[in-house]
Amino acid sequence: MAKASGEKKESTGRSRRKKKEAAPPKSRGLTAGRLASAAPPAKVERLAESIEGDGGSVLGIYKDPLGGSWQVLAGLPIDRVEPTPFQRDLSEAHTDRLATAIDKLGRYLDPVIAVRTEEGRYWTPNGYHRLEAVRRLGGRSIVALVVPEPEVAYRILVLNTEKAHNLRERALEVARLAEGLAQIDDRPEREFATEFEEPALITLGLCYQQRGRFSGGAYHNVIKRVDKFLGAKLSNALETRRARAQRLLELDDLVSERVKQLKEQGFESPYLKAYVVARINPLRFKRKITASFDETVDKMVASAKRFDAAKVRADQLARASGPPED
Repeated sequence: MAKASGEKKESTGRSRRKKKEAAPPKSRGLTAGRLASAAPPAKVERLAESIEGDGGSVLGIYKDPLGGSWQVLAGLPIDRVEPTPFQRDLSEAHTDRLATAIDKLGRYLDPVIAVRTEEGRYWTPNGYHRLEAVRRLGGRSIVALVVPEPEVAYRILVLNTEKAHNLRERALEVARLAEGLAQIDDRPEREFATEFEEPALITLGLCYQQRGRFSGGAYHNVIKRVDKFLGAKLSNALETRRARAQRLLELDDLVSERVKQLKEQGFESPYLKAYVVARINPLRFKRKITASFDETVDKMVASAKRFDAAKVRADQLARASGPPED
């Protein structure tokens, strides 16, 4: 059978997708002259009035050049700005470096994104470290792009680009976001696919909440192949995911015991857990996956119980590769 035209065959036998073609130059969005040429809609005018009433100042109102959405460039009192409650934990080292750089330059050139809450607070989904850096330097205000649509506050993974996420940070953010959204917008979980990025992150995030040093990287490649977005309401889906997280933690206990046995036999490597997980992974050599999450974890638990550390040879471990323990 002929290959689809969108794929090319490599010498290794693997297929790769054709790179998405770039859009033609100057084919999308607004010209510079149109960004502030029209009168803003009523809701944007009301937002501007609210910003002034909150002690801020409106510096400009314009349309986004690519999507044409209205937004307000404003100066906000720093005491009214706070991170969304779903975000990753603050990195002290990153904040210190950022504060030092801003102080050395003597300028603040990177506005945060913010949405206004009904209480007159301003949530920023992507400016936690910059906000804290300016606050530590004694700043009285901060410049923000204030977006009229409150749902932007929940698009954390899409907007939070100031510092690269590792798996733990991404998973914790998504789990916190899911828990927060379940209280205010209890639609089916699968309707939040864009916000959550991938279903496995919710499950792994719930694991990290219970066990801060959980080695999620060892299990991520397995779990993301069988963990799907659920059709249940978000609150009910979270109960299912908490049960799944508990199963993963139980599996991790078994894997950790096998790692301990390997160490007792003299094996020393940062890849011991990845090696054990690879040995018990029932999907390791499969391309088409039909097994469910529960079926896969059941098989891994059974394999972990049968795993005999005494039969592992040094050359087998030397060939092992994968993410070391987090």
